[in-house]
Amino acid sequence: MKRLALATLIACVPGFAMAQQGGVELIIEPDPNVDTGPVVIEGPGAILRALDKSQGRSTDIEIARGQTVLLGRIAVRLVECRYPEEAPASDAYAHIQVMDLDGVELFDGWMIASSPALSALEHPRYDVWVLRCSTS
Repeated sequence: MKRLALATLIACVPGFAMAQQGGVELIIEPDPNVDTGPVVIEGPGAILRALDKSQGRSTDIEIARGQTVLLGRIAVRLVECRYPEEAPASDAYAHIQVMDLDGVELFDGWMIASSPALSALEHPRYDVWVLRCSTS
Protein backbone atom coordinates (compact mmCIF):
# COMPACT_ATOMS: atom_id res chain seq x y z
CA MET A 1 0.00 0.00 0.00
CA LYS A 2 2.83 2.40 0.89
CA ARG A 3 4.60 1.65 -2.40
CA LEU A 4 1.45 2.36 -4.38
CA ALA A 5 0.92 5.66 -2.55
CA LEU A 6 4.56 6.66 -3.13
CA ALA A 7 4.39 5.69 -6.81
CA THR A 8 1.17 7.66 -7.24
CA LEU A 9 2.67 10.70 -5.50
CA ILE A 10 5.82 10.65 -7.62
CA ALA A 11 3.84 10.12 -10.85
CA CYS A 12 1.96 13.37 -10.11
CA VAL A 13 5.15 15.42 -9.75
CA PRO A 14 6.16 17.22 -12.99
CA GLY A 15 9.50 16.07 -14.37
CA PHE A 16 9.19 12.47 -13.17
CA ALA A 17 8.19 9.48 -15.26
CA MET A 18 7.42 6.03 -13.89
CA ALA A 19 7.64 2.57 -15.42
CA GLN A 20 6.67 -0.72 -13.81
CA GLN A 21 8.24 -4.13 -14.46
CA GLY A 22 7.48 -6.83 -11.88
CA GLY A 23 7.51 -4.29 -9.05
CA VAL A 24 7.84 -0.58 -8.70
CA GLU A 25 10.70 0.91 -10.67
CA LEU A 26 11.12 4.64 -10.88
CA ILE A 27 12.78 6.26 -13.83
CA ILE A 28 13.61 9.93 -13.43
CA GLU A 29 13.65 11.90 -16.64
CA PRO A 30 14.29 15.62 -16.98
CA ASP A 31 11.27 17.73 -17.82
CA PRO A 32 11.98 19.54 -21.12
CA ASN A 33 9.59 22.31 -20.09
CA VAL A 34 11.64 23.30 -17.02
CA ASP A 35 14.32 25.95 -17.50
CA THR A 36 17.55 24.71 -15.91
CA GLY A 37 19.14 28.17 -16.02
CA PRO A 38 22.30 29.42 -17.72
CA VAL A 39 25.33 27.30 -18.51
CA VAL A 40 27.85 27.76 -15.71
CA ILE A 41 31.63 27.66 -16.18
CA GLU A 42 34.19 26.93 -13.48
CA GLY A 43 36.90 29.56 -13.43
CA PRO A 44 40.56 28.85 -12.67
CA GLY A 45 40.59 31.52 -9.97
CA ALA A 46 38.91 34.61 -8.60
CA ILE A 47 39.38 38.26 -7.78
CA LEU A 48 38.48 38.97 -4.16
CA ARG A 49 38.38 42.24 -2.30
CA ALA A 50 39.47 42.35 1.33
CA LEU A 51 38.95 45.22 3.74
CA ASP A 52 41.01 45.73 6.88
CA LYS A 53 38.53 47.79 8.92
CA SER A 54 41.06 48.86 11.53
CA GLN A 55 43.30 50.49 8.90
CA GLY A 56 40.56 51.44 6.45
CA ARG A 57 42.48 49.82 3.62
CA SER A 58 41.05 47.56 0.91
CA THR A 59 43.10 45.16 -1.17
CA ASP A 60 42.18 43.26 -4.32
CA ILE A 61 43.47 39.70 -4.26
CA GLU A 62 43.94 37.53 -7.34
CA ILE A 63 43.75 33.93 -6.13
CA ALA A 64 43.87 30.58 -7.96
CA ARG A 65 41.58 27.66 -7.20
CA GLY A 66 43.04 25.74 -4.24
CA GLN A 67 45.39 28.58 -3.27
CA THR A 68 45.52 30.10 0.21
CA VAL A 69 46.44 33.76 0.74
CA LEU A 70 47.43 35.29 4.08
CA LEU A 71 45.82 38.62 4.79
CA GLY A 72 46.91 40.08 8.11
CA ARG A 73 45.66 37.61 10.74
CA ILE A 74 43.43 35.51 8.47
CA ALA A 75 44.02 32.93 5.73
CA VAL A 76 41.67 32.95 2.73
CA ARG A 77 41.38 29.86 0.50
CA LEU A 78 39.49 29.64 -2.78
CA VAL A 79 37.85 26.24 -3.22
CA GLU A 80 35.96 27.00 -6.42
CA CYS A 81 34.65 29.89 -8.53
CA ARG A 82 31.79 29.67 -11.05
CA TYR A 83 30.19 32.16 -13.43
CA PRO A 84 27.51 32.19 -16.16
CA GLU A 85 28.92 31.46 -19.62
CA GLU A 86 27.09 34.40 -21.25
CA ALA A 87 28.20 36.99 -18.69
CA PRO A 88 31.55 36.20 -17.05
CA ALA A 89 31.75 39.60 -15.34
CA SER A 90 28.39 39.22 -13.60
CA ASP A 91 26.95 36.95 -10.94
CA ALA A 92 30.13 35.08 -10.09
CA TYR A 93 29.93 32.92 -7.01
CA ALA A 94 32.82 31.37 -5.15
CA HIS A 95 33.31 28.82 -2.40
CA ILE A 96 35.62 30.47 0.11
CA GLN A 97 37.20 29.18 3.31
CA VAL A 98 38.56 31.67 5.87
CA MET A 99 40.53 30.72 8.98
CA ASP A 100 42.39 32.72 11.57
CA LEU A 101 46.06 32.02 12.29
CA ASP A 102 45.10 29.84 15.27
CA GLY A 103 43.27 27.44 12.93
CA VAL A 104 39.75 28.51 13.89
CA GLU A 105 37.34 28.41 10.95
CA LEU A 106 35.69 31.79 10.44
CA PHE A 107 33.81 31.14 7.20
CA ASP A 108 33.24 28.19 4.86
CA GLY A 109 30.65 28.71 2.16
CA TRP A 110 29.58 30.31 -1.10
CA MET A 111 29.81 34.05 -1.66
CA ILE A 112 27.91 35.71 -4.51
CA ALA A 113 29.48 38.72 -6.23
CA SER A 114 26.15 40.42 -6.98
CA SER A 115 24.88 39.96 -3.38
CA PRO A 116 27.87 40.10 -1.02
CA ALA A 117 25.73 40.55 2.10
CA LEU A 118 23.74 37.38 1.43
CA SER A 119 26.53 35.13 2.69
CA ALA A 120 29.23 37.21 4.30
CA LEU A 121 32.27 36.75 6.50
CA GLU A 122 31.43 38.11 9.94
CA HIS A 123 34.67 39.27 11.50
CA PRO A 124 35.36 42.33 13.67
CA ARG A 125 38.42 43.38 11.67
CA TYR A 126 38.19 41.92 8.14
CA ASP A 127 35.64 41.81 5.33
CA VAL A 128 36.22 39.60 2.28
CA TRP A 129 33.96 39.37 -0.77
CA VAL A 130 34.03 38.11 -4.35
CA LEU A 131 34.34 40.55 -7.25
CA ARG A 132 34.51 38.10 -10.17
CA CYS A 133 35.99 34.84 -11.37
CA SER A 134 39.14 34.69 -13.47
CA THR A 135 38.35 33.59 -17.01
CA SER A 136 41.86 32.59 -18.07
